[in-house]
Amino acid sequence: MAASGYSDLREKLKSMTPHRDDFKNKYVDGTSNGSSGKSRKRKFRESDDDEYEHSDDSAEHREQEASRVKSSILQKSIFTPEECALIEEKIDDVVAKGEAGLYREHTVDRAPLRNKYFFGEGYTYGSQLEKRGPGQERLYRKGEVDEIPNWVHELVIKRLVSSGVVPEGFVNSAVINDYQPGGCIVSHVDPLHIFARPIVSVSFFSDSALCFGCRFQFKPIRVSEPVFVLPVRRGSVTVLSGYAADDITHCIRPQDIKERRAVIILRKTRPDAPRLDSDSLLSSSPPLKRPPPLKAKRSHRKAEPDAAHRPRVLEMDKEENRHPSHSRHRRRSISSENYRRRGQASDKHRESSGRKVKMRRH
Repeated sequence: MAASGYSDLREKLKSMTPHRDDFKNKYVDGTSNGSSGKSRKRKFRESDDDEYEHSDDSAEHREQEASRVKSSILQKSIFTPEECALIEEKIDDVVAKGEAGLYREHTVDRAPLRNKYFFGEGYTYGSQLEKRGPGQERLYRKGEVDEIPNWVHELVIKRLVSSGVVPEGFVNSAVINDYQPGGCIVSHVDPLHIFARPIVSVSFFSDSALCFGCRFQFKPIRVSEPVFVLPVRRGSVTVLSGYAADDITHCIRPQDIKERRAVIILRKTRPDAPRLDSDSLLSSSPPLKRPPPLKAKRSHRKAEPDAAHRPRVLEMDKEENRHPSHSRHRRRSISSENYRRRGQASDKHRESSGRKVKMRRH
């Protein structure tokens, strides 16, 4: 692009279609000739590209936004490598129990390259929502997910309380996100009507990054440039509040998960957080699947060791064995009848052709 005098593909496209700028000015400025003295507003276009039309102060605005995000994040290194290793063993136990089906129905939520394990409180989100959009999330009914494991209280929450990160009794919801390489979680804000602030997370297994202000596109998956990138190390504690928790989205990008990574998210639900009732739970549940076709019944008789090497005995053979003389006589009569019919047919053919046919022996 530099060789053609353009540093950006959008600049080249604009030079090729100048009439588009007149059209934009006509409706963005609110005048027919674009000569209004009002300053042009920054326009956000919600489209497949999810792009901003940058004004002159966009870079400055992003810097200010990044500064606001950074000022509302607290990070601490609390857990030693030895403590991390012990907690990671416990996380492996959770994964094994989930694979064995030992948890309640809504405790485990599976997605490609990422599994969630809800403890204490769980809630509907994303494709689980009956109605899409912010504010539609609902807590599950009490008892729909398993209680917070004792090891989370003893090894994680108590350390956070003693370090002054959260007060005693604050946490009543613990979620374990287990990511495989290339896994991600799309841009979102933790539901304001469900969870109080702050949002606390602890990272394990490997280093990664938490990104703010990204936009995801799919098929193939692509992520826009973040407003702010926060490195998160193994054993580090991240606390989101204020602007970082409420006014900008955060996400995990696929390129930031290079090795397996797990994070324990610790939150407190609001007393007035809405819950699913039995009717909405039934209406939001997927339709019943058609039962699989019945398989053929197998015999429970024990096979003899050499049964596979013996020739199979068919029912017609069994019948012949029951009446050997009758079956031999029947076979003999059938073969003689066929021979007589073939002879008659050949005689008719010779008579109709009017000439002798030499028969060959094979």
